[in-house]
Amino acid sequence: MLNLIQHGTKTDRPGLLIVHGLYGSARNWGVIAKRLSDARQVIAVDMRNHGLSPWYDTHSYPDLADDLAGVLQNLDGPFDVLGHSMGGKASMVLALTRPDLVNRLIVADIAPVTYTHTQIQYIDAMKAVDLSAIEKRSDVAEQLEGLVDDPTLISFFTQSLDVKEKKWRLNLDVLAAEMPKILSFPEMTGKHYDGPALFLSGADSDYVKREYRNEIKSLFPKAQFAKIPGAGHWLHAEKPREFEAAIRTWLG
Repeated sequence: MLNLIQHGTKTDRPGLLIVHGLYGSARNWGVIAKRLSDARQVIAVDMRNHGLSPWYDTHSYPDLADDLAGVLQNLDGPFDVLGHSMGGKASMVLALTRPDLVNRLIVADIAPVTYTHTQIQYIDAMKAVDLSAIEKRSDVAEQLEGLVDDPTLISFFTQSLDVKEKKWRLNLDVLAAEMPKILSFPEMTGKHYDGPALFLSGADSDYVKREYRNEIKSLFPKAQFAKIPGAGHWLHAEKPREFEAAIRTWLG
């Protein structure tokens, strides 16, 4: 069972399940989840090999979707489901394979395609950090400054640090080995999700190109598209208020 962080209590509106991206955690979504919980129950999960959830030797999207299905079955779903990046792909596979558990789908800055820009360089950066003498997160942030060029990402990565135990709460070896699966998207011939779906992207991101829309529409016939100006791939971190407003408007 995945580790969960619950915000708010059940209301007459559908609950919202938030699924983080690669190297993320439920904690990364704390502010947005808490704010959205004023109108509905919000549950954020740690995906396998991340945060406080169990570590496994595999990290495929069918695996991740099965994990989410288990969570929603225990929560007496269906829920609205919001997934970013890797979490967006996992949420798409969940909706395509278990549509009974997904009331509405929000996919943040990712498409059901195979990408060529790897994220392995960040695993290399985290592995290069000497954790033996750290006393606080800033000690690691200082080491990462010479390895990661985006300060936003450095802050993001250090949220997955267990300072007391001097280790990452990320199964870096398995994530590295499974990177080809993480960058890809499984074959979904004959599958489609007929519920409402929003593909919300950063206007400055190249992850959801216009030429991907036919593929998206074939799997998600009711897909709608929106962009947040001035935001890149990490749109919820770069423009949190605008992201929150877009989610609220669409969910109603």
